[in-house]
Amino acid sequence: MTTSGKNAPATVVSVLLLVTAGALVRFGHEPGSALGLVLPGLLILAGILTPISLLMALQWEKAVVLRLGKLHAVRGPGLFVVIPFVDNVVAWIDQRIQTTEFNAEQALTRDTVPANIDAILFWQVHDAERAALEIADYREAILRVAQTSLREMIGSSPLSALLAERKVADQQLKEEIGQKIADWGVSVLSVEIRDVAIPTQLQDAMSRQAQAEREKAARVILASAEQDIAQRFLDAANIYSQNPAALQLRAMNIIYETTKERGSTILIPTAMVDSMNAGSIMGAAAFAAQPPRTASPRAEPPEASPTRG
Repeated sequence: MTTSGKNAPATVVSVLLLVTAGALVRFGHEPGSALGLVLPGLLILAGILTPISLLMALQWEKAVVLRLGKLHAVRGPGLFVVIPFVDNVVAWIDQRIQTTEFNAEQALTRDTVPANIDAILFWQVHDAERAALEIADYREAILRVAQTSLREMIGSSPLSALLAERKVADQQLKEEIGQKIADWGVSVLSVEIRDVAIPTQLQDAMSRQAQAEREKAARVILASAEQDIAQRFLDAANIYSQNPAALQLRAMNIIYETTKERGSTILIPTAMVDSMNAGSIMGAAAFAAQPPRTASPRAEPPEASPTRG
C-alpha cells in the first residue's frame, strides 16, 4: 500500500501537463487544425496517466513490480516508472527494523508450573522479493511463529531457568524463530523477554522457601562464629594457665575498662585487691620462673654422751 504524499512529484507533473493542455486549447493559434487538437489531447492523456505511472519509493522502502502477472523488478528507493495497466506494484516492503509483541498465557513449564510470559521480537526484512512472494502476510506469520516458539521453549525449560537465565532464553528464542522465518527474507535481530508471571500462591511459597534458606544460612554462619570464638577462648585460657601474671593484668584491664565511664561504682573484695598488688604479682611470677630446688638431707642431732655418775 502507498502512503500519503508518495505521488507528490507525479501529481505536480500531472497538473502542469493539464494546465499546458488547457492553455493550448484556449490560446492556440489554430484551434481548428489537427495539431491544435492532437497535442492538447496527448497532454491531457499524459496528465491523467502520470499519477499511476510515475511512482516514488521512500528511502526505507522497496516496491515489488509484476508485469503481466510475473515478477518484473524490485524498485526503489526514489522515482521509478511503470507501464499503466501492464505493470502492477503488488507490495511496498518496509525495510526498517520492526517490533512485534507476543506472549504465552498459562503455558506449562517442564516442571508443570503455569506461567505467563511477555516478550518483544526485533526483526527486519532483508529480501523484499521473498517477503512479498513467498508468503501472503509475513507480519502475521512472524507473530504466530514467535508465539509457537515461545510455548515450545517454556515447555522444555524449568521455571528456575526462566526466572534466572533470561539471556539464555532470549538467545534460544532468537535462534528458533530465525530458523523458521529465514526462508521469507526476514532476519531476527533480537528477542527480549519482558516479564515472567507465575501464580500468587506459588510466589508466596517461593518467598517462604527463600526466607527459610536465608535463615538456615544465617544460623550456619552464627554457629561457625561461635565455634571460632570458643576456640579463641580456649587458646586464651591455655595462655593464662601458663602465666598467672598475664591473668592478673587482664583482670586489672577489665576493671579499668569497666570503671572509665562516669557514674559507675564497682565494689571489689579486699582479697581480690591484695591479689592484684603489683609486688605480689611480680613475686609470684619470679617464684614461678625459679627452677625447683632439691631438698638437702637433714642433719642428725649429735648423740648425747653418756654421763658418768
